[in-house]
Amino acid sequence: MATNAGSTPADAPFVAVRRLDPGIDLPTRAHPGDAGVDLSSTIDVVLEPGHRALVPTGISIALPMGTVGLIHPRSGLAARAGLSIVNTPGTVDSGYRGEIKVCLINLDPHDAITIARGDRIAQLLVQKVELLHFVEVDELDETSRGAGGYGSSGGHAMLGASQPKGV
Repeated sequence: MATNAGSTPADAPFVAVRRLDPGIDLPTRAHPGDAGVDLSSTIDVVLEPGHRALVPTGISIALPMGTVGLIHPRSGLAARAGLSIVNTPGTVDSGYRGEIKVCLINLDPHDAITIARGDRIAQLLVQKVELLHFVEVDELDETSRGAGGYGSSGGHAMLGASQPKGV
């Protein structure tokens, strides 16, 4: 079994990874202790400004029950090129066994972004989640925040302006 042992503690839990494309690297951490592992593209694609594409990564995984995979943009690509993820973070449920795909979007207003096969395009973070039961109630407990949301805590001059309808 191939692992990325050089950047992961030896006693860390494992995630079973199925390599669907033998030419693509397994998910790896760029640096020891990094929270996320990098995911790579299996295809060449050019994203014009404002366009998006569903990009395959060539892997499927078996996450343990009680965990979730969250797919985040790579910070350098977001800051330097405007490359992001449409549904950030993307969610990989523990029961999903299909290929992980990333819905990338080019947020740069002027320049196309070229992605080559093998480029690292996103990062996957695996986190524990609470699997809770949802119970219908007639009333919720009171809190100091109440129903305040969408700018209710201030912190920016424009948040003092009137709210758009529906917010």
